[in-house]
Amino acid sequence: MNDKPTLLILAAGMATRYGSLKQLEAFGPNGETIIEYSIYDAIKAGFGKVVFIIRQSIEKEFRAAMQDKFSHAVEVDFVLQELDILPDGFTVPENRVKPWGTAHAVWVAKSKLTEPFAVINGDDFYGYESFRIMADFLKTGQKCGLVGYLLANTLSEHGAVSRGICEVDAGGNLVSITEQTHLERGQNGIVAITPNQEQIPLAQDQMVSMNLMGFSPELLPYFEQYLTEFLQESAQIPKAEFFLPLVLDRLVKAGVTRVKLLPTPEKWFGVTYPADKPVAVEALQKLVEAGVYPENLWGKKTETIR
Repeated sequence: MNDKPTLLILAAGMATRYGSLKQLEAFGPNGETIIEYSIYDAIKAGFGKVVFIIRQSIEKEFRAAMQDKFSHAVEVDFVLQELDILPDGFTVPENRVKPWGTAHAVWVAKSKLTEPFAVINGDDFYGYESFRIMADFLKTGQKCGLVGYLLANTLSEHGAVSRGICEVDAGGNLVSITEQTHLERGQNGIVAITPNQEQIPLAQDQMVSMNLMGFSPELLPYFEQYLTEFLQESAQIPKAEFFLPLVLDRLVKAGVTRVKLLPTPEKWFGVTYPADKPVAVEALQKLVEAGVYPENLWGKKTETIR
C-alpha cells in the first residue's frame, strides 16, 4: 500500500451554469487548467496518487489532456461516473438526467481508494496551504476532516453558489454541515435562499466547506449505506443529489466518527459562471508573478518541487 494519500478530483460535472467544459479550460499563462494547480500543490504537499472522476462523454478529451502531463511525478488513474452505476437493485428513473452528486462519485471510485484520500472539486482553486493541512491530517490516521474557508472568501460576484455551511463545537469538531445550493451577497449581506424562497442571513466569517474533505478508506462502506438510503427516499426526485456534506452530517450525527474542521488561511477562487474566468486568470497571473508558481507549471520535473 502507498504510504502517501490519494487525491480524488471530481471532474464529471455538467457545468450547466458555466456553459462549457470548464474542467479543461485554460487559465494559466501556458494554458494550465485550474485542476493542474491543485495537482501541483497536492504533489508538493505529499499526495502520491491522483484519481479523476469523469464522464464517458468527456473521457477521450480528458485523458488526452491529463494522462501524461504529470504522470512522471504522481500515479494517475481515471474512474467513470455514470447514472447507471448504482448499488444492486436500483435502476435509473426515466426522468433522471442530472448526475447523482459528489458523494455518489466517491462511492463509484471506492475500488481505487485504498489509501487515506482527499476529495476536491475540479473547478475550484484551493491553495497550497489547504493541501498541506489536509495531507498532514490524513497522515495522522484520523478518520475524517474537512478544510474550512471563510464564507466571505468563497463567493462569486456574478451569481449564486453552493456551499456546505459548517457548525462546529469548541474543540473544532463538526456538529453539522448543511448544503446550501443558492448563496449570494445581497443588499443586506450574505444570504442563503432556500427552495421555498426563504432568505437565511449568514455571517461573513461563517465557516464553509468547498468539498476539500479527507477520509479513511474504512469509512467507504458508509457511503454505500447512505447512498442506498438516499435512493430509497429520493431517487424519483429529478434534481435530488447525494452530496458529500450529507455523508459528513450523517457520520457525525450517527456517532460513527468525529469530523475535524481544519481552517485554512487560503482564499478560494473558482469558475461557476463565464464572468468568473477573467478574475481567475488574473489571480493566477498574480501568483505566478509573486513566485508562488512557475510561469510554465510543468516546465521542470515535478518531483523536484519542494
